[in-house]
Amino acid sequence: MSVAGLKVSFATSDGIFTAVKGIDLDVKAGEVVAVVGESGSGKTVSALSILGLLPKQARIEMEHGELAGEDLTVRTEASMRRLRGSKVGMIFQDPLSSLNPVQRVGKQIVEAIELQTGLRGGAAKKRGIELLQQVGIPDAANRFASYPHEFSGGMRQRAMIAMALVSPPPLLIADEPTTALDVTVQAQILELLRELRDELDMGVMLITHDLGVVAGLADRVVVMNRGDVVERGSTAEILGNPQEEYTSRLLDAVPRLDRPGRNRPLSASGEPVLSVDGLEVVFGQKRRFGKSSLVSAVNGVDLDLPPGRTLGLVGESGCGKTTLGRAIIQLNRPTEGTVEIYGDEISGLSDAELRPLRRKFQIFFQDPQSSLNPRFTIERTLAEPLEIHKLVPDGAKRRERIIELLELVGLGPEHLTRRPHELSGGQRQRVGIARALAVEPKIVVLDEAVSALDVSVQAEILTLLERLQDELGIAYLFIAHDLAVVRQISDEVAVMYLGRIVEYGPAEKVYTDALHPYTAALLSAVPVIDTAAEEHRSRERIVLAGDPPSPLDIPPGCPFQNRCWLREKLGNPSACSERLPELAPSGDGGDQTHLSACHFADEHARHVPAGVLPGGEENENE
Repeated sequence: MSVAGLKVSFATSDGIFTAVKGIDLDVKAGEVVAVVGESGSGKTVSALSILGLLPKQARIEMEHGELAGEDLTVRTEASMRRLRGSKVGMIFQDPLSSLNPVQRVGKQIVEAIELQTGLRGGAAKKRGIELLQQVGIPDAANRFASYPHEFSGGMRQRAMIAMALVSPPPLLIADEPTTALDVTVQAQILELLRELRDELDMGVMLITHDLGVVAGLADRVVVMNRGDVVERGSTAEILGNPQEEYTSRLLDAVPRLDRPGRNRPLSASGEPVLSVDGLEVVFGQKRRFGKSSLVSAVNGVDLDLPPGRTLGLVGESGCGKTTLGRAIIQLNRPTEGTVEIYGDEISGLSDAELRPLRRKFQIFFQDPQSSLNPRFTIERTLAEPLEIHKLVPDGAKRRERIIELLELVGLGPEHLTRRPHELSGGQRQRVGIARALAVEPKIVVLDEAVSALDVSVQAEILTLLERLQDELGIAYLFIAHDLAVVRQISDEVAVMYLGRIVEYGPAEKVYTDALHPYTAALLSAVPVIDTAAEEHRSRERIVLAGDPPSPLDIPPGCPFQNRCWLREKLGNPSACSERLPELAPSGDGGDQTHLSACHFADEHARHVPAGVLPGGEENENE
């Protein structure tokens, strides 16, 4: 693909808005070109304009455009339809909304095959199954008849890639293909893209804001800001020696897995603000006849959180992180176990009994767009908790308190009358934090507080959270799947798998000296912004096969055994399938603050490839 002078503009009520300002882009065969920049920089608009998928009010101009020998400057709907699929494939950001939820996955792939290749009937189905096998879908013949909701996130993304490869096209455009995925699934998808590029000699235009992904996959980088290309060059040049201030700011804002976190000394400061003992959350009900539908989402969790500290909770989607956070503050009622906050046991209390205690604990939800009332002004949103808890009854003083809260999170009085849709993503995030702080809690549960933000806004929010913790002495339970972010902000870390804590300890010890094979695999899967280090890590990476087992059908023994790379290295010892490992220090007289639920934690370090864990370059384990 070669495009010069690409300009995209939209007619609005305020006049003409130019989203892309005359940029040049090209991708060679067998090459991955990453287009990076913050939201609104014009990355996705550029890709959609090349495909002819923008709405009618968009005006597209280009001085030169060529795609696999086809002239892009002469554009009709019929000519663009011939190009899509045969010359260029597209992987959209959210496969769940891109796939038809009421049609089976196989039928949707067959539709693309029939349109692009002319195959029909059994031949089209056979080709569809081959494509699913090519992108690594297990048991492809049977999964062909599944609906999208029956696929995991990684499998849905693989199905989207299969549809894009029907022809296969010379160019693949991948728009944030791994943004919503766990790091383990992300590693699988990136490895798949590498294999397809090499096997098919396919050019890839990769749109992303994850610079770690860029380091591990891209050959060249194009940096966009507000519709312009501000810098371009080889990946090593851009990531190692950026020339533009904007690029440097992007790189500085990225949380780094290979940099130490806060590492604050643990103070001996009395009772913990939060104490969780044997917490269980079971969904479903027992059936009188047939198989039980009970699902243990949280299974026997113990946690302690000192005042003014941050406990990071990590794990793959579906491991029970959010359910645990909601159970701690009694939004999901625990089935067993106790929760104490500053010595008050809150599990088992009625809603009326909980209400006066809720001032002590608050939650920040994952998506402020959906958790803020769209009809409320920001002033009314922040006034609501003050009214419910009768904290500031006087109207004038209440407004003063609301302005104090806004200023505390970096906003001002000008935001009082705005509604959520009039704020940016980062501003909505700040309003959510201000609402959680309105009742002066002692502990805040932060559920994926920065997962949907650009790296620059994410850095601002993390700095804000650290400042508020230092000023107000709040304790955080920080739930996230981004391990680099968790290392930056956490004092202690708990790693969760299928409802259980499998590793627990000081953040720096967990990151640099992981005791559980699952933790090592998670850390191994996170790309780093260093092309040389990432090339080494990609060769040594521990890639987990498949998905976690169904919570309805967990095998006896260790729940991680079916995916455990260490078990294979040790010759499949029987203990893994016979006994459930307890969370305990490793070895005789091990560190009592660093716990692991693995029968062979002592053997683990000797089998982790050198350089895979942060700081692992200094420990030649092999």
